[in-house]
Amino acid sequence: MRTGACCFIPIVLLSGSILAAADWSGFRGPNGSGVAEGSTFPVEWDATKNIAWRAEVPGKGHSQPVVSGNRVFLTVDIEGDPAPVGKEPKHRMDGADFHHVRALPPDHRHRLEVLCFDADTGKRLWQRVAYEGTVFDSRDRKSNYATLTPVTDGERLIVSFESQGVYAYNFQGDLLWKASFGGIKTAGIGAGTSPVLVGDHVLFQLDQDDGTDSFIAALNKKDGTVAWRTPRSSQVSWSTPVVSSGQLIVSSTESTIGYDPKTGRELWKGPGVEGNAVPSPVAANGLVYVSSGVPKKRLYALRNDGSVAWTYQKGTAYVVSPIVYGEFLYIFTDAGLMTCLDAKTGAVKYEGKRPPKPANFTASPIAYDRKLLMTNEDGDTFVIAAGPEHAVVATNPIGEPVFASLAPSGDSVYIRGEKHLFRVRRPAAK
Repeated sequence: MRTGACCFIPIVLLSGSILAAADWSGFRGPNGSGVAEGSTFPVEWDATKNIAWRAEVPGKGHSQPVVSGNRVFLTVDIEGDPAPVGKEPKHRMDGADFHHVRALPPDHRHRLEVLCFDADTGKRLWQRVAYEGTVFDSRDRKSNYATLTPVTDGERLIVSFESQGVYAYNFQGDLLWKASFGGIKTAGIGAGTSPVLVGDHVLFQLDQDDGTDSFIAALNKKDGTVAWRTPRSSQVSWSTPVVSSGQLIVSSTESTIGYDPKTGRELWKGPGVEGNAVPSPVAANGLVYVSSGVPKKRLYALRNDGSVAWTYQKGTAYVVSPIVYGEFLYIFTDAGLMTCLDAKTGAVKYEGKRPPKPANFTASPIAYDRKLLMTNEDGDTFVIAAGPEHAVVATNPIGEPVFASLAPSGDSVYIRGEKHLFRVRRPAAK
């Protein structure tokens, strides 16, 4: 395994943050909640209706669009020519050598790029190659090497390709700095944990294989230098941390841990999800909710000291993250079965409500204006009324597969399809 401290190119940057209220600045929004209260985008759309523009997107990627001001950012993975397979890292799980049956070997070159679009017109403003060459490890056959959602403070965009490096750009596309944590072993099925911005630090959860080399780290957002690095003993996870009550909450199989985001000091430790930590935590009402769907179905509502408020043991997903909206917590299976619970007590309001048509789901839900949006892999977005009664308001097909979570911003929602980026918005009044 490649190791080593972060390398960086120091460049002087402006201080502070200039995020606007409507900016969707990272995975599941600026606070990781998936909630976009104040958004006014339309309830109905299809491949032509209420589409302000569509822009072609090269290559592949499951990363969510990031929106700041009149800029929309994406990362892409463009697979190149075959390449000799180098020395793949050996994976260890549960005390034995491990090879995932779904892993595809790193036998091609890849070009990992960052794209910037004009939010008003959909014009591609710039396209930068962050990394080009062979990749460190295998990936799941359904995945790619552009799965992690970037994060922005309104001045700089910070992009992680995990083993292939971390890169920071200004909004004109100039490289400000780059850093590397070395090779990160994620059981041979790829990366899933997006960076999180807290104050002047950008935070990375880097759990690996059986936990021997796991750690969590913070880089200074201005120059990419290491602010702190804390070892962990947790096996590989794909969950993105969330900030609650000034604490960074990190989910894993063995434990849920609250860290001080300024220092990396462990503040408390609570129970883990006992399965693959893929869904990201959400926080509301003084509680943080962590879940797993494989091999066990587990949901814990934890207080901000790690103690358990309540639990629920069915209806959770392998991939899709839960969402809290108003008084209720909503969880989903990967087939879209939906359960509504009282967020404070765990009392069941309804269970296992089906989507209008069967499909698989990878994107996590978003919420706005008393509605929940669930998007399946076929590209259909189901608009569900929020509250204790399940009701489907609309079914919106975009016309191509969708794996990335939607990115709402003001009067629009941005949808990353398999081949295009769409801006959904009502036509301007004539």
